[in-house]
Amino acid sequence: MSDETFMREALKEAQAAYDIGEVPIGAVLVNEAGEVVARGHNLRETAHDATAHAEMIAIRAACEKLGRWRLSGLTLYVTIEPCPMCAGAIVMSRVDRVVYGSTDAKAGACESLFNIPGHPALNHAPEMTAGVLQEECAAIMKRFFRERREKRKGDREAAKEHI
Repeated sequence: MSDETFMREALKEAQAAYDIGEVPIGAVLVNEAGEVVARGHNLRETAHDATAHAEMIAIRAACEKLGRWRLSGLTLYVTIEPCPMCAGAIVMSRVDRVVYGSTDAKAGACESLFNIPGHPALNHAPEMTAGVLQEECAAIMKRFFRERREKRKGDREAAKEHI
């Protein structure tokens, strides 16, 4: 199985988030045998939980399923570069490898703003691979936020008509 195969699984999770009005980010954790161990997509709005990012949900599910907090032997596939919270959780849970699609200029903590997983003071440094299905991963985010802006613009115009 290739990185692209598992990134497509993460994109399915991103679509699940999109379908319920969540920021469309998806994640899957895969073991060395090529089996998906856990999945997650953003649920911050649904769960009213600031920590309900796709990566955090997948990490929690993998820990529960495997009965351990050390996730060595797993690769995390995520559609967008992890934020500082998720990058920290990746390091602390000892994920071996992270593969992400698109960078995140506003919150990325693996290369864009920070490089938490590569910080030399930390005791674990996962292997990082960026840019897998980058265009598809960026496209779903762009579409989501474009539609959100258009809806807000329409709502503002409708409100003006009632005045």
